[in-house]
Amino acid sequence: MYRRIQAVQQGVMTSDGAGVKLRRVFGYHDVPRFDPYLMLDYFDSRHPEDYILGFPWHPHRGIETITFLFSGQIEHDDSLGNNGIIGDGDCQWMTAGSGIIHQELPKPSPHLWGIQLWANLKAAGKMTLPRYLEITAAKIPQVERYGCKVRIIGGSFAGVSGAAKRPDIDACLLDVAMPPDKEFRIEKDPRQQVFALLAGGQAEFDGQSPAADQPGSVILYEHGPEAGGQIRIYSGTDGARFLLVSGQPIGEPVAWGGPIVMNTREELDLAFQEYKNGTFIKDQSQYPSII
Repeated sequence: MYRRIQAVQQGVMTSDGAGVKLRRVFGYHDVPRFDPYLMLDYFDSRHPEDYILGFPWHPHRGIETITFLFSGQIEHDDSLGNNGIIGDGDCQWMTAGSGIIHQELPKPSPHLWGIQLWANLKAAGKMTLPRYLEITAAKIPQVERYGCKVRIIGGSFAGVSGAAKRPDIDACLLDVAMPPDKEFRIEKDPRQQVFALLAGGQAEFDGQSPAADQPGSVILYEHGPEAGGQIRIYSGTDGARFLLVSGQPIGEPVAWGGPIVMNTREELDLAFQEYKNGTFIKDQSQYPSII
């Protein structure tokens, strides 16, 4: 039995940071539909004025931020002392955990094109040790299946593991490129959340629903005990490229305030009070990694 599409969602155009234009495909009002994922922003611009002011210094706690670039460059600095530039095909997978302050500044380029995805942390992991993974394109393993090229950014596929791991939710992030008129198949636990972000081309994501052809659209699959285990995707005459994302839902309360996501309002208020009084960044020895 294969899995059917629950919804196709394009989100809304908005701006964030210091005025970066982007498409918020899903976010605050979509919890818990995408659990364990919280937010997905899609950006696609050939005009630096749309993004050049970037995302100046800001805090995060209780989440992971995952930035993946199809093309372009983004410079990163954070309170742990990490800094660098991610470029074409690179990924930045950051666990904010107990607290991190960072900035992300896109560089002028012919085409800035990519996504930022937020993954939630379980209550037991909200105050985990922060960490930062800069995953260059060369470090992302690639396999070929069914005539398609699959880059494994996080999790695993076909027995091959990517650089990023969230075993507590079995997080998986795949970059799939399909030639024209091909079929791609993957097995997933029916209880897992699965969605695809179409980046280009055209594809039928369950073989029965109309083909998706709008870049930046998210195709959300059904999940639960009655959902199918196999996902089948059929590319159109121009082929298709998409990110396939999956994970085990957390099912916990969400208290969300801007860049911080906790479980209760009290935890959220405390986080902002600590940011205000300068105690937001914690002694890392007090918060070991439990991810």
